[in-house]
Amino acid sequence: MKILIIDDDKLVCSSLKIILSADPEITVAGTGNNGREGIDLYRKLRPDVLLMDIRMELMSGLEAGEKILIEFREAKILYLTTFLDDDYIINALRIGAKGYMMKQNYESIIPALKAVNMGQNVYDNEIITKLPTLIGKASDVKTLDTYGITDKEFEIITKIADGLSNKEISELLYLSEGTIRNNISTILEKLNLRDRTQIAIFYYKNIR
Repeated sequence: MKILIIDDDKLVCSSLKIILSADPEITVAGTGNNGREGIDLYRKLRPDVLLMDIRMELMSGLEAGEKILIEFREAKILYLTTFLDDDYIINALRIGAKGYMMKQNYESIIPALKAVNMGQNVYDNEIITKLPTLIGKASDVKTLDTYGITDKEFEIITKIADGLSNKEISELLYLSEGTIRNNISTILEKLNLRDRTQIAIFYYKNIR
């Protein structure tokens, strides 16, 4: 089983490579540190399973995963993260990821990879308890596809609805305030809205 590891923490990549390589059934084909590298390496290496973090600079794991799954429908992606965030889980479900695991449950990573390689969907226990509610929300998120809203824009919409400022959103998403402002302008245009308040109202009327 050939695995590709994508994580912005190089120490995590190295540690995962050591852990996975100890299993005779697993070969670590390569490692990368952001979503863009994930896409390039996936095209080059065509791994059996892509083990990828979510929050990374340059391009998130969710954005990369969506692009990979559009290009390679058979791709098997297992997300490994420290964030038990409903929005992340919902979007992982929406794009068709095979699983979502927490990094602290390291002893479950190898069994999860083998299960995903066999075609199964795998989620940590903390996520399984949320799935009925999250699946309902995920179906609502799909309505945003008609507006051409990207994963990054959806994250910004949810943060605006939570009352966060541009500065707070930029710090959470590791983006500049200028990038956040540009994204908000794009969101307003796509949704045909006038201001941030209308974005929050749209979210709570149509998504929440």
